Amino acid sequence: MHVIDQYLEKCRMILDAVQQQKLLLETAARWFADTILAGRMVHVFGSGHSRIMVEEMWPRYGSFPGFNPIVELSLTFHNLVVGANGQRQAMFLENVPGLAERILRNFDIHPIDCALVISSSGTNRVPVEMAQLFQQKNVKVVSIITRQHSETSDSKRDDGRKLADFSDLVLDTGAPAGDAMIHIPNLLMPVAPGSSVGGIILVNAIKAEVARLLTEAGQPPKVLAAANVVGREMATQLFESAYDEHAHRLARLYTHVGSNP
Repeated sequence: MHVIDQYLEKCRMILDAVQQQKLLLETAARWFADTILAGRMVHVFGSGHSRIMVEEMWPRYGSFPGFNPIVELSLTFHNLVVGANGQRQAMFLENVPGLAERILRNFDIHPIDCALVISSSGTNRVPVEMAQLFQQKNVKVVSIITRQHSETSDSKRDDGRKLADFSDLVLDTGAPAGDAMIHIPNLLMPVAPGSSVGGIILVNAIKAEVARLLTEAGQPPKVLAAANVVGREMATQLFESAYDEHAHRLARLYTHVGSNP
């Protein structure tokens, strides 16, 4: 079988793995919808390449307000690779104890909120501590990991605990251990990762179900839409109103910062 066909077949297997998690996806969507209906936000965090799933949730076409994308450039800016702001520093920083606490110090977290924490390995300190802090604030945590990879990887924490240990609900990207899915003859290492494929499917499946629940509750979301789909005037109106709603929801996360123990 041609390697392209192999990769596409592996992606179909990932799709099947996501399909088997339908009940979990529905539960996550219900939690998220309840948070959004209450006027609060779902906090979405990922370091490293998990940033892809954070930005996939919001803001982009086909998405809507209600999600707080927490993306630290120091943990996710990979384009320079080496030198200042290089990958070595990012990989070091995502295992610095206490950094998650400093990030969340910027927000007024409420038990009505929910959190989605994404980490393929589920072993790096910052995302694990992020989930732990959310749970300490009585916030429901949904995590996206690559289960095979996480279960065969060592935690960076001294106590050995991983992201799944601080999650109320765990979703699996369906990718294999090591992430890369294709073995090339005479090439020692496999290539072509799959966790981003599974992660993006999971995120958008949840997003679609949340949109359905909000609409059925009488609060249809303001979905960002392209001009060639809804017309230029409507697209502009949706962009402005969606960003305004995001700003208003976000403002609530700053109102009592520093006033709670």
